[in-house]
Amino acid sequence: MDLRDKKKITDLFKKNYNNKSFITAEISANHGGKLSNIEKIIKNLKNSEVDAIKIQLYKADRITINSDKKDFVISSKNTWKKYKSLYNLYKQAQTPYSWYDKINSLCKKNNLILFSSVFDLETVNFLKKKNCPIYKIASPEITDIPLIAKVAKTGKPVFLSTGLANKKDITLALKTLRDNRCKKIILMKCTSAYPAPENEINLKTMIDFKKKFKVQIGYSDHTIGNISAIAAATLGARVIEKHIIFNKKKKTVDDFFSTTLNDFKNMANEIRKAERVLGQVNYKISKESKKNLDGRKSIYAIKNIKKNEFFSDLNIRCIRPSFGLHPKYYLKLIGKKTKKKFSRGDKIKL
Repeated sequence: MDLRDKKKITDLFKKNYNNKSFITAEISANHGGKLSNIEKIIKNLKNSEVDAIKIQLYKADRITINSDKKDFVISSKNTWKKYKSLYNLYKQAQTPYSWYDKINSLCKKNNLILFSSVFDLETVNFLKKKNCPIYKIASPEITDIPLIAKVAKTGKPVFLSTGLANKKDITLALKTLRDNRCKKIILMKCTSAYPAPENEINLKTMIDFKKKFKVQIGYSDHTIGNISAIAAATLGARVIEKHIIFNKKKKTVDDFFSTTLNDFKNMANEIRKAERVLGQVNYKISKESKKNLDGRKSIYAIKNIKKNEFFSDLNIRCIRPSFGLHPKYYLKLIGKKTKKKFSRGDKIKL
């Protein structure tokens, strides 16, 4: 990872943050079992406003076991019911370890940072050897305290997702990270529904994270459309993460709630526009606004006024443009005798 990428990650945890969100394209299971689909996404995101690619690296038999017992059978009410068992689902969705080096190399060539979600201790060991720059703890893993402790000990930044967590879960996970000397934490607001309904997003909770838990904040988006991600960015999310797919016509495990390549790039562009609009605290009149300063008001004669005549509301008024006397003098002028004559449209000056 080059110095620019290191700085980009380090900046996420600075107090005087530049308001630029770390936009992450989550590939998840949208490779559809083909490395080429990941390659297409990465190549198409070159020179875009996207900062990083995230993968979900695991083996199916490390995240669950191959069993037909009731506990391991997917409910008929579940979105992924067609896969019948957890093992079948994760076997279909897993990203092979053997792909990591190729994906990482391609990301470097296309100016993107690669990092991964971790689901088991074996994957942490693997990613540690690869010097993975960030570890993501997915929502279901927020109660896996041994996993969180091991990730913390890598010394790398951690993005902690909260979609399946209550306040006690979050508190325990953060304590585990901090007890193991993890200082760089982004707490990610998340709604673990696929797709997530807008009325269950509650982005105000993300803002409360910062105050209550003293952490930097981010947002993992599972909604359809871009409004939630853009809103999160304007509310101060330092990380924005959303699922991406190259071609929705080619069905994958996560295709039904994922964003197409073009829509994802449009989202990233809109977030950057929102960031520019937010800008910084500045009470000076802007450069472009100064061109219109003459649009402010000043005091003008609205009738011909003779010398030694009295100023009144019948012969002077505060009107545009601004070349005359400041309107703050208007009431002081009323009732005063003129020392010269004025024609209608003459600016009044001291």
